[in-house]
Amino acid sequence: MLLRGITSTPLPSSLRFQTQTHPRNVAVSSQTQSPFSPNYPLSISDESLDSRGFILRRTAEGLNLDDLNTVFVAVGFPRRDPEKIRVALDHTDSLLWVEYRKTRRPVAFARATGDGVFNAIIWDVVVDPSFQGIGLGKAVMERLVKELLERGICNIALYSEPRVLGFYRPLGFVADPDGIRGMVYSRKQKKK
Repeated sequence: MLLRGITSTPLPSSLRFQTQTHPRNVAVSSQTQSPFSPNYPLSISDESLDSRGFILRRTAEGLNLDDLNTVFVAVGFPRRDPEKIRVALDHTDSLLWVEYRKTRRPVAFARATGDGVFNAIIWDVVVDPSFQGIGLGKAVMERLVKELLERGICNIALYSEPRVLGFYRPLGFVADPDGIRGMVYSRKQKKK
């Protein structure tokens, strides 16, 4: 999952969010409120998104794949075949994206796949570099994780480049919990 880029032109103050920070408790008790419990406030409300010209979408309906591809490329992903993106979206269990009302283009996106019961993997977390730093990535991730947890899915994984691990830690993600080491199939041949 890649979040990178520098906003070269500061966004107008009307688009910036006043975010609340909520303490994350390490100790577990019946009194401790989970960051993603139904009553836990999101860092940016749907109303605040809307008032700043952003529309939160939960389906691929209306998502222009060429525009999404442009965001992928802007953050360093390779350009993807739009038909393959469509197939990936057809096999996606949950997705959220943010459309900027003025341009009608996606500016933030994330999706999750999984077995629908126990496990999910979050993919393709991107925020257009021109809109980074105003909380859209956090807004998308909070809602996606909350949706998965509300469906009873508690084993949630994602892939991240090391330079953006700090973005995911406050959202409850840790590297290699309990010493579990992930493995990935690679077609690269081992040099002898």
